[in-house]
Amino acid sequence: MIKVAHVGLKRIELERLRDGVGRLYAALQEATEAEVPAAGASWAPSVDLCETKNDITIRVELPGIAAAQIKVRLANTHLRICGEKKKRASRNRVISHLCSERSYGHFSRVVPLRWTVNVNEATAELANGVLIVRLPKLKERRGAEFKISIKENDE
Repeated sequence: MIKVAHVGLKRIELERLRDGVGRLYAALQEATEAEVPAAGASWAPSVDLCETKNDITIRVELPGIAAAQIKVRLANTHLRICGEKKKRASRNRVISHLCSERSYGHFSRVVPLRWTVNVNEATAELANGVLIVRLPKLKERRGAEFKISIKENDE
């Protein structure tokens, strides 16, 4: 009896360890993907990712870019924001740039999602050079009990 309990405790400890390593790996993958711009992108805008009880909010700095130049795509595991910031031609003939710190060209950011979100109620708004994407969370249903009605078939 003691040996059976000991084996059960070892199994539980191993499951906890596996789950902990899985969470650490997921966090490392998220951090890596958030830091590295997608292939082909010439710059990556700054992103803030916030979580509340009811939703996930992503804020992306995109100064000087119109909404028509931005694409937002939502998949099961990630949110992709991409587009292009075009350099405007100067009205005055510039002899040389003394300093140019702004980024131009294609951009892309991928934000990994570890939450189940309601894609039908997701919204995106561009205001003052900041894109705000709101993703409402779906309520956790694991462990919840649902009543299923039974239809009687009269044959």
